[in-house]
Amino acid sequence: MTDYQASENLTQYVVNAFSFGPFTGNPAAIVPLEAWLDDKLMQQIAEQNNLSETCFFVEEAGQFHIRWFTPETEVNLCGHATLAAAFVLYEQLAYQPPVINFSSKSGLLQVEKNQHGYGLNFPNQKPKPVPMQDDWLSCFNIKPIASYKGEYLVLEFASQQELIELEPYILELKQISERFVVATAKGDDCDFVCRFFAPQCGINEDPVTGSAYTHLIPLWAERLNKTQMHAKQLSKRGGQLFTELKGNRVIISGQASLFSKGSIAC
Repeated sequence: MTDYQASENLTQYVVNAFSFGPFTGNPAAIVPLEAWLDDKLMQQIAEQNNLSETCFFVEEAGQFHIRWFTPETEVNLCGHATLAAAFVLYEQLAYQPPVINFSSKSGLLQVEKNQHGYGLNFPNQKPKPVPMQDDWLSCFNIKPIASYKGEYLVLEFASQQELIELEPYILELKQISERFVVATAKGDDCDFVCRFFAPQCGINEDPVTGSAYTHLIPLWAERLNKTQMHAKQLSKRGGQLFTELKGNRVIISGQASLFSKGSIAC
């Protein structure tokens, strides 16, 4: 056991990640564990929380095994809940080492403090251009101008204003084969902007989606010919991110703040 102060009870923290003030950013529920709970129970806790992500982690061999659950399913990668988990370790559990290593279904993920708050070191997952499909065009009130695919579907729109005015058609989004849809555009008051939709996973629109930037950072770095970029997610709550392309990795940075701390009785 390391010298940080591990919780003895099933304590849950709700942390706003990529926030820039009260009630901004993406709230994630963080549950530190001494040992894994049953998968069904973790999914039930996530369903009960009804946040875009509930995150659990267990210390294993000097690092932390991390898992993320939406209200309906476990996912392979989540940025904002990883940042929130790092915040809990540093600010609530007195973890001291400068870098936190998380093992996950997406491999090794690292988080460290930096000038922008907390920086996620994630894989570069640059999407490839693909032909536009008719069923994608029917998912929104505005037509995208380009499409890309990686693990997520990325649809590019003509302007930041179009992204602000974008209305998702949830029933249509539930019918397409892609579970995760990223809408993006060049920014007016930042380098690029995005919105994120995943109704098939119980998330009609995610407030801020760190994992989406594994696709967006390499895409916009090439388009804008720069490696360091300021991004905004244009959800109702809104989020601010400071990003960097570093070869086959990307750095996704932002602030976080504690909203609540409590105990789970189940």
